[in-house]
Amino acid sequence: MKIAIINGPNLNLLGKREPGIYGAQDFDSFYKALQEKFPSISFSYFQSNVEGELINELQSVGFSVDGIILNPGGYTHTSVALGDTIAAISAPLIEVHISNVHAREDFRKLSHVSAKAKGTIAGLGLKGYELAVQFFLP
Repeated sequence: MKIAIINGPNLNLLGKREPGIYGAQDFDSFYKALQEKFPSISFSYFQSNVEGELINELQSVGFSVDGIILNPGGYTHTSVALGDTIAAISAPLIEVHISNVHAREDFRKLSHVSAKAKGTIAGLGLKGYELAVQFFLP
């Protein structure tokens, strides 16, 4: 089984950025632990702060993996193009947010991704990624 994890803007700063909201663990150490927890899964990981690069990556993996876990970061609320890309690919996608976006600022309640995703996990910290992996398991 192949699962792609794609993270959007500022997620490269996990562990440093607003730890009260996003936690103190960096994504690299979490990713290594996730790989160890699910050794039978072939993971790929991509992070970019650039919207077009996220779209290119979704198009690149969107027809060849068994599932995609996407945390679009701030592009969740602004990128119609990400939503259009998700609708165009065949791989099922779970949208993940570390914080509970619905309990934050009003503008964060709009997602251009949710309606195109198989499901959404929000507010459970990095555990949301693990739960998304479990969704894809047979």
